[in-house]
Amino acid sequence: MSSTVMASTKTPSRALLVASAGGSRVPKQQAQQPVPNRPSFQQLKQLAVQPLREGRAVAAAGLLAATAWGAAPMAALAAEIEKAALFDFNLTLPAIAAEFLLLMVALDKVYFTPLGKFMDDRDAAIRAKLSDVKDTSSDVKQLEDQAAAVIKAARAEISAALNQMKKETTAELEQKLAEGRKRVEAELAEALGNLERQKEETIKALDSQIAALSDEIVKKVLPTT
Repeated sequence: MSSTVMASTKTPSRALLVASAGGSRVPKQQAQQPVPNRPSFQQLKQLAVQPLREGRAVAAAGLLAATAWGAAPMAALAAEIEKAALFDFNLTLPAIAAEFLLLMVALDKVYFTPLGKFMDDRDAAIRAKLSDVKDTSSDVKQLEDQAAAVIKAARAEISAALNQMKKETTAELEQKLAEGRKRVEAELAEALGNLERQKEETIKALDSQIAALSDEIVKKVLPTT
């Protein structure tokens, strides 16, 4: 817009130069014509603002007229033109807005809607998996409790079996020890009996031998008459 205003400001200056250049060639009769009344400043403002709405040609004519009537109103006129140019959007801004809206609609249809659907499906799948995991965790907890109960029962059964086996083994060992003790005692008694008999027999044999030896000694010592 600033370039448009600059272009419009340049155009009247060129026209003014042409007019000033051609003014030297105007006949004296035209130069002696009476000068019209100078318009007021408000009229110049309206004349400057109206060309922006009607077109560049009228704006150039208004600027030419304003330049012709003096340099003092020119600065104020340029300021008013600049203010009016700020609101002279033409069709550029609506076209950009329409393109932006079309781009947003296209992105929504092509990208955002499928992405949102994908994220929703993924969220639903994750929630379903989490619920399955929770259900499985309850089953696992139940199985762990059952396994703990089975292990506890097995330990109790094994402990009872070990105690029973220990008792039976102890009783069997005591019985075998008693039988072995009795057998040893019987064998010992028999051996002692045998030794006692052998002792008596040995003593009897020694007694007879001692008696015979005594008789022989007596016979040798005491001569017979």
